[in-house]
Amino acid sequence: MEFLLPYKITIWVIGLVGLLLLLQLIVLDVVILSKKHIPGFAIEANHEHFLFRANRALANSNESLGIFIVFVLFALFSQPTAHWVNGFAVVYLFGRVGHMLCYYFNLKVIRSIFFVVSLLGLIGLFITAIMAWL
Repeated sequence: MEFLLPYKITIWVIGLVGLLLLLQLIVLDVVILSKKHIPGFAIEANHEHFLFRANRALANSNESLGIFIVFVLFALFSQPTAHWVNGFAVVYLFGRVGHMLCYYFNLKVIRSIFFVVSLLGLIGLFITAIMAWL
């Protein structure tokens, strides 16, 4: 486990990403309850409704979560320079938080920018791990 010490920030980011998902789930559940949405019925695809945006924010986070976990594991076991892995993990987290907030406040263009930021974090993690093998 000592080999993970230089990646402490990345380990924290993993926990914070989990917390972010939990917060998104809580927000969605509160909105579902307040809107009296019936479970099992589709949510109307309308960006003007906060229920739809909260649902999409959580779904989008879930869509990139698996890639993040796989790339972090790839990077940790490849043991590249820790500051690159830590940095790209923080970039990913920053992008996801920004994306979520922009979804909640219906800021479509800025939301896309934050999506690209989180994508750059993922790509950076992958490339950093690859470079450790070369």
